[in-house]
Amino acid sequence: MPQGFSHIDLKNQPTMVDVSHKNETQRSASARSFISLPLVVWEQFNGGEIQSKKGPVIQTAIIAGTMAVKQTANLIPFCHPLIIESCKFDITATENHQLMIECTVKITGKTGVEMEALTGASIAALTIYDMCKAFGHEMQISGTELIVKSGGKSDLQKGELKC
Repeated sequence: MPQGFSHIDLKNQPTMVDVSHKNETQRSASARSFISLPLVVWEQFNGGEIQSKKGPVIQTAIIAGTMAVKQTANLIPFCHPLIIESCKFDITATENHQLMIECTVKITGKTGVEMEALTGASIAALTIYDMCKAFGHEMQISGTELIVKSGGKSDLQKGELKC
């Protein structure tokens, strides 16, 4: 395997990483994404929810994000199908008319859940965009990144989480 690319084999062909030799461990990952809202959408934010003609925006984003977490292996070619043990979201208002979306995923397994957490945060943000676009298209999704990872070979801690 060429150094640095775990999804390329000795013949320089794409491949799924072989995790058969690994032991199962507790693994978790948390990702964060932000969506900036125009004032007309921001003014709809009340009591932790935005009501739109399509329904409750935050609740729907959490459901869509959870569904996306469970479908990550179908969306990203070399992700292993996983049995998700926990998937939690925290969507909160920040300064500058933004919503911060955090997604935390946990499993007991042989491979990590970074891509699942990133997928969940991303799809939740896209769902908010979709449900609020009737108010205006001035929304911007940004700052999607892995914040915390534990289990496996290495751990990562970039910031504090709410979920």
